[in-house]
Amino acid sequence: MKTIRVALAGAGAFGVKHIESIRNIDGVEVVSLVGRELDKTREVAKKFEIGHVTTDLGESLAMKEVDAVILCTPTPMHASQAIACLKAGKHVQVEIPLADNLADAEAVVALQKQTGLVAMCGHTRRFNPSHQYLHRRIVAGELAVQQMDVQTYFFRRSNMNALGQPRSWTDHLLWHHAAHTVDLFAYQTGGEIVAANALQGPIHPVLGIAMDLSIQLKASTGAICTLSLSFNNDGPLGTFFRYICDNGTFVARYDDLFDGKEQRIDVSKVDVSMNGIELQDREFFAAIRARHEPNASVAAVLPCYRTLHRLEQQLAAG
Repeated sequence: MKTIRVALAGAGAFGVKHIESIRNIDGVEVVSLVGRELDKTREVAKKFEIGHVTTDLGESLAMKEVDAVILCTPTPMHASQAIACLKAGKHVQVEIPLADNLADAEAVVALQKQTGLVAMCGHTRRFNPSHQYLHRRIVAGELAVQQMDVQTYFFRRSNMNALGQPRSWTDHLLWHHAAHTVDLFAYQTGGEIVAANALQGPIHPVLGIAMDLSIQLKASTGAICTLSLSFNNDGPLGTFFRYICDNGTFVARYDDLFDGKEQRIDVSKVDVSMNGIELQDREFFAAIRARHEPNASVAAVLPCYRTLHRLEQQLAAG
C-alpha cells in the first residue's frame, strides 16, 4: 500500500487533532506542517516528528511528494486555499466551513468537478458515532426524524481561540457553527431544506457579529429543526442534539449518545474509532485510494451553504 503523504495547514488546536488522528491511520504520514508563526509551528512539528515546516502553503504545494492537504486554517482562507490545492493537483480536505460566502463555495465545487480530485469538507457530525448510529437506523427505516432541537453554546465574548489565545480572525455563528446543524439536518432526514428562517441578537460593538442566533428549518420530509446558537452562554459548552423521532428520542453529545431518559447507548461498535475527527480523516484517505466521492464531499455539502446564504440575506434585510 502506497503511503499517502499529507501537508497540514494550521498548527493550532484543530490541526493537532488531525495530526493525532492521522497517527492512528495506517499508510498515511504528515510530511509538511504550515503555520502562521514559525516558532510555534516548529514546536508542534518537533512534537509529532514532522520533517518540513513553513509559513507558506505554496511551499508545501510545490513538494512533489505531497499527495493531499488538510486545511485547518482561519475560515476566510478556506475557499481560496482549497482552490490553490486543487490547482496544484492535490486532494484536499478543508475544515468546516467550506467558505464564508456562497460564491466561494460554488467556485470550489466547480473546480473539483473540473479536476476530478477528491475535495471534502470537515462536516464532522456526519462521522460522529452517535449520529452515524442514528443515520443507519433512519436509512433502515427504523426511525424517522420528526424534529431536531439543537443547542450550540459557547462563552466567547472576546476574540479568543479554543486554547484561550487571541484569534487573528473572527469566528461566525452562521457561516461556521450553524453549518454543522444545517447540513446534518438535511443528511439525517434525507430531504431538502424547503424553509429556513433566522433571527439574530444585538451586534457586538467590537467583533461586528451577532452573539446570539436562532434558526428554524423545515425539510421536504416534513421534519422541522430548531437551532439556538450563542457566544454568550456561560454554562455547559458545546453542541447538543435532541432527535425527536417517531420511534424514540435521542440526545447526541459529540461522539456520545443517550436515549430520552438519559440512558447511555453503546455506539462503540458503530465504526473503527470513537473519534469523529479520525473517522472523517479515514473517509478522506479511503476516497483518495479508491478515487470515489467521499461522504461530505464539497458537492454533497453545497446545499448547506445555499441555505446559509438564504439566511444571511434574510438577516441583512432585517
